[in-house]
Amino acid sequence: MSYAPITNMAHKGGYNSHSSSATGLQPHDFHSQVPYDTAAPTASQRSPRTCGRRAWISALVVTAIIVIAVVLGVVLGLKAERYPNYSKLNYSILDTYEGTSFFDSFDYFTGYDPSDGFVHYVDQQGSVDQNLTFASSMSAILRVDTTVEDDSTGRDSVRVTSKNQYDSGLFIFDILHTPYGCGTWPAIWTADPSSWPKNGEIDVLEAVNSATTGNQMTLHTSNGCTMKDKRKESGKVLTTNCYNRTDSNAGCGVQGPDDTYGEALNSNGGGVYAMELRTAGIRVWFFGRNSIPTDISDGTSPDPSSWSTPLADFPSTDCSITDHFTNQSIIMNIDLCGSWAGEAKYFTSETACASSASTNQGASLSACETIIATNATDFDEAYWELGSIKVYQAQ
Repeated sequence: MSYAPITNMAHKGGYNSHSSSATGLQPHDFHSQVPYDTAAPTASQRSPRTCGRRAWISALVVTAIIVIAVVLGVVLGLKAERYPNYSKLNYSILDTYEGTSFFDSFDYFTGYDPSDGFVHYVDQQGSVDQNLTFASSMSAILRVDTTVEDDSTGRDSVRVTSKNQYDSGLFIFDILHTPYGCGTWPAIWTADPSSWPKNGEIDVLEAVNSATTGNQMTLHTSNGCTMKDKRKESGKVLTTNCYNRTDSNAGCGVQGPDDTYGEALNSNGGGVYAMELRTAGIRVWFFGRNSIPTDISDGTSPDPSSWSTPLADFPSTDCSITDHFTNQSIIMNIDLCGSWAGEAKYFTSETACASSASTNQGASLSACETIIATNATDFDEAYWELGSIKVYQAQ
């Protein structure tokens, strides 16, 4: 805000020492003027008591301002340094999703895509028939269709939601392969689809298109949840207001290094993501295949308090976790285009995606939709493969 300058006009006055002849006044004229001793006192003539009182008041005001500034600084400093107590919790196994029965504990979503994707989500029987979901004793796979050459209304894919819901817990995801490719928008997340955003959303793994910039972990909430104060994390903070009606529902996100997602992660043999949801806050860790903590590998009682700094930290300092996150289901999906991957500024910023789309640009399709509709083989890498998902509960 700009303000107009204020000009202080000071009137300068004093006794005129010129002679009467110089001024044109006659001797009797002096007698008609205000007597010298009744004129306004100069600064040297003012009462010492008055001057002292004014100086005292000024000093008091300055002191008060300084005290207020110091107190305010201390308060703000203390507020910025607030941090919850992530004390050790004793976790024991609650639910395990693995083996040939992996998908039995999930419901298949078949409705219209809430994210405006160029996609058809297929039901359970259709997914099995089309080999879009299958599970063995070693792993479970969820993928995008790669067989249809002309999907002019959208390509088939899958979105599943766990039947069980959770208010808290430690979630361990053994990731063997992450999906990527032009037009893809894959995610593993938790939410309550029947009450969004009131009951919150936690994006544990999420990326778009070629996914060369690492994993993005994000919270989406109703009003009253921010992440502006002290945090302990190794990832890069992107945004701090989790409220879904700010920044076009960007949420409060944290970006991981390049090797936490996509081709880089896959070529390293995958890894483990751990997400802790508790009253003190929400934290996400990533461990490469060769650096998984022993207490995760043996599956007895994982202890996050003994692990390294998390990749993302969302403390409860200015966000009541219990108020904003309840009835969380585990959700896995691969969306196509939609309001993120398909947005022009993101899709066309990747040279490979933009050039591929321009080759077969359809008259009524966007650049992203053209890729989805006409390039079936572009989705050979568009699949999730997980060894297991394990959910632990604090005792």
